[in-house]
Amino acid sequence: MALVRVRSLGLLLLVPFFLIALSPAQNSAGNDWPTYGGDPGGTRYSQSKEITPANVAQLKEAWVFRTGDLHRPGLDMASFEATPILFHGLLYLSSPYDQVFALDPATGRQEWSYDPGIASGFISRGVAAWPLPGANSRSSGPCAARIFIATADARLIALDALTGKPCADFGQRGSVDLTHVVGYGPNAHYHMTSPPTVIGDLVVVGSSIGDNQAVEAVSGAVRAFDVHSGRLVWSWEPLPWAQNQHPRTGAGNAWNVIAADPEHNLVFVPTGAPSPDFYGGLRRGDDRDANSVVALEGTTGRRVWGFQIVHHDLWDYDIAAEPLLFNFRGKIPAVAITTKQGLVFVLNRLTGEPLFPVAERAVPASDLPGETAWPTQPFQQIDSLSPLELDLHAHFGATERDDKECHKIIDGLRYDGIYTPPSTKGSLEFPGSVGGVNWGSAAFDPVSGLLYANTNRYAFSVTLIPRTFLGRWAWRFKTRRSQMIAAIPGLFAAVLALIVTVIVPRSVIPRWIPLALCAALLVCDAVWILKRIYPIKPTNGAEHFQPETAPQVGAPYMVHREPLVASSGHPCTPTPWGTVSALNLNTGKSAWQVPLGTLIEGQQTGTVNVGGDLVTAGGLLFTAASEQPLLRAFDSSSGREVWQGTLPVPAQATPMSYTFGGRQYIVIAAGGHGMFGTAISDAVVAFALPSHVQGSPQ
Repeated sequence: MALVRVRSLGLLLLVPFFLIALSPAQNSAGNDWPTYGGDPGGTRYSQSKEITPANVAQLKEAWVFRTGDLHRPGLDMASFEATPILFHGLLYLSSPYDQVFALDPATGRQEWSYDPGIASGFISRGVAAWPLPGANSRSSGPCAARIFIATADARLIALDALTGKPCADFGQRGSVDLTHVVGYGPNAHYHMTSPPTVIGDLVVVGSSIGDNQAVEAVSGAVRAFDVHSGRLVWSWEPLPWAQNQHPRTGAGNAWNVIAADPEHNLVFVPTGAPSPDFYGGLRRGDDRDANSVVALEGTTGRRVWGFQIVHHDLWDYDIAAEPLLFNFRGKIPAVAITTKQGLVFVLNRLTGEPLFPVAERAVPASDLPGETAWPTQPFQQIDSLSPLELDLHAHFGATERDDKECHKIIDGLRYDGIYTPPSTKGSLEFPGSVGGVNWGSAAFDPVSGLLYANTNRYAFSVTLIPRTFLGRWAWRFKTRRSQMIAAIPGLFAAVLALIVTVIVPRSVIPRWIPLALCAALLVCDAVWILKRIYPIKPTNGAEHFQPETAPQVGAPYMVHREPLVASSGHPCTPTPWGTVSALNLNTGKSAWQVPLGTLIEGQQTGTVNVGGDLVTAGGLLFTAASEQPLLRAFDSSSGREVWQGTLPVPAQATPMSYTFGGRQYIVIAAGGHGMFGTAISDAVVAFALPSHVQGSPQ
């Protein structure tokens, strides 16, 4: 149902100007932000340069918009990860309920909203717009410009960019059902979390598929639809080799944003792991085109080339970041791939050929019956954005107690360096599957050639649990034995009551009293134990920061993974636990790294971070993403922190910037992250310089 607030007279007066704005010549030459990543290639670079290191200290809150989600159901598990877009004079964004809002860019005043009727909060990273600047479109009238949202219940919806009303000519009354994919069923865990990608007159969508539920997961097909009619134009299956398998491997899906190169008629698809993530015995081989960036012809979906960053993935190292398109050394069309491992790969955008040497290095073998880990993995001669190995002799956590606890945990795990395969004993995974670089992706300054990304330095334990009766109970006893030991006093009391029953005469204590006490104690102990060790409940695999036990139905093993942290909550890795990193793509060398946020007052510990960076022509890098309610600005050349802006709650989202009415704005969704456990809000906050500051409009 559309919930449209239209200021009728004002919008009617805007119509002729809005239609004029459809001409590419009327766009504000790089100061708009028409796509989720700032441009179709996802550089997250703004040419606005009013705000500089010299005046950023005077940046102030300009306006706040609230979506109204605070009292909706399920918000405590939702994540406000949206990045707004500026398109033809309005700011568009989506809430965790896939509700779309159009705002006045100067004031944050709502112009219209559309509610697709999602019952509970989830994740929506944003919307897409058509036609993009430079596109040849002669449309006029209703839906002459369109906003697209891909929803948590797997619909693709087209809205009139001016009014927010569904475009009646698109699909069925403005909506296309995306659930018609191979293997889709009522428990398919099939969602859309990222904005679609527009190239020409096509809108392209990937999908988000729940990890580790089953071998036979849903197909991760990528599809393109006509922006006018919603007609399916092409579909690309990432795992064609799996279609004749029994059981059939699925997923390999693109859950983050697909980058586009309209000039060369290419889209770049970041694919994930085939199902299930942590056991590959039923998908032998390198799993071609999974864990890859694949270039497809935009108009046909024909595969042009693919580059795999992980062979036969056993670590959930899907490509979580949007591929970044840039010109290598200012000349060669290139794509940069940032990964959860912290590795970076730079390729020729047209051919897929590496622009720095790539070597296949030997990695640890699996000790699991039925599993054959791929013997080598690719490494390019580029500095990594974060450490690839964990020094087992380093100091972990923040205190001596942390260090002792962490070493005790780690001593019981298998660890042979990066790409240590999962095991039944339990394996240490570092870098963990939260990153390196996650969905926040990277930013790129075309003038300096520097790439920027937020990184995490968390370790995880991954344990495969045999799918047998004895295997499950052995695992439950192993993981719950300390809780079971707590039942010993009850057992002792029950035995004592039984002894009393035997030795104390009935004339003193009626026999039924100690017998009843003994039975009650035994029942309480049994309930205590069973509640803690049975059953193991599967999760949907969507959250990487909490312990997860997933069924992997169809595989001989279940999987349990959890972050390695001390009882204090501090990570079992050396500090910093999260950073902002800068890498020179001209040379492949690290430029600088600085901690991002802190968990301990007065120390630069860094924190786990969720969200990305914005870099501007004014020489600044903006990011939030940490566990603190702050938007930070860094000098983009040195990494020196130059400003902090207070937010209502931590912002696990990526900021954007635009110039409107001669004034530069920095905007971020500050809504927290429900599954990450931060405070929750529904705020979108804009910052700008006061009018009296030199360089700002008078």
